[in-house]
Amino acid sequence: MDLARVRREIAEAQGQFSYVESHPTASGSLYVLAAMQTSQGRIYTLAITFPDSYPYAQPHVVVRQPAIRSDSPHRFADGKICYIHHSMWNPGRHTLTTVLMRAAKWLSKYEVWLTTGRWPGAQIAH
Repeated sequence: MDLARVRREIAEAQGQFSYVESHPTASGSLYVLAAMQTSQGRIYTLAITFPDSYPYAQPHVVVRQPAIRSDSPHRFADGKICYIHHSMWNPGRHTLTTVLMRAAKWLSKYEVWLTTGRWPGAQIAH
């Protein structure tokens, strides 16, 4: 993992989002906690972890609070959200800020799904 890049991306994301903080892991890496408020006024907290192969593999995002429905679409069996299809991840273009922007979009779509039962927008099966 490119830890220097992760640190730079955290600093960049802190300039774009009002609540982004980093924490050390037991293995010497970092993980990120972020809070986001949707247009519906709900506040969600997210945990973002970086795989050892980062930036060549995308970070993992889990919604910590409030709990999201277990039957919600675009989630993996382990609870991570699918904020971007893995085939679309581009280590040369995508950063933590991208991840947070995509996670915010995922949360907005999730709230539409809660209300209408339909996930808006384009989808790729996974």
